[in-house]
Amino acid sequence: MSATIQHTDVGAYALGLLEQPDRRAFEMHLSACPSCQRELGALRGLAATLDGLPPITEDPMPPAQPDPTVVSDLLLRRRRVNRRRRVSQALVGVAAGLVLMGGAAGLGVTVGADREETPPVVESGVDSLLRNGHQVAATAPGTGVTGQVAMERKQWGSVVGLRLSRVRGPLECELVAVDRRGRSHVVAGWSVPPKGYGFPGSPPALTLQGGTALNPDEIARFEVRTIGGGRTLLTVPAT
Repeated sequence: MSATIQHTDVGAYALGLLEQPDRRAFEMHLSACPSCQRELGALRGLAATLDGLPPITEDPMPPAQPDPTVVSDLLLRRRRVNRRRRVSQALVGVAAGLVLMGGAAGLGVTVGADREETPPVVESGVDSLLRNGHQVAATAPGTGVTGQVAMERKQWGSVVGLRLSRVRGPLECELVAVDRRGRSHVVAGWSVPPKGYGFPGSPPALTLQGGTALNPDEIARFEVRTIGGGRTLLTVPAT
């Protein structure tokens, strides 16, 4: 029971309209509230039906049937309290909405503008690597297979990005880093769909990312090879 409801329940208590849990809670409130004590005393003299109201005890006897006009007045007061509570809750909801809108405005977001603005493009790790890493590229004569490779040195070796286009499938391929001693180190593997990559009506250029234990200065070249057949589709010098 809230403090507001406690103050407005004096009449309901005097008439025995409160349920047992609310009655006990109100009695605890009444013992420390002079205002409610005075109001309860005044209500005792409102009508003859309240004459002989027993003293407030832990479990008082039910009072006599109240005057209908008194009950109507109490119910009207209760409806007013409930109406004020609903209005307060609505105002709290509006205030919360305004706070959220204000926060959004502080972050540079405007309501309604989202539908018109183009969302920011989130760059993937491989796109960033292909744009910012050490880049090399080549095109295979005859077949036209084109590839771009980018490298970035790490403590464990090198992270490698590949963009490959104008290769038809179905194929299973791998990107191999060849060191200066001629040894091959597999960087990544993938499959090529029948329509391939980078042709009209086919998916755009393939981009992928892999890694090798070699440092960039230890790599002599990169090769795109078919798995199983051992055919080299593209050779990209590392320098």
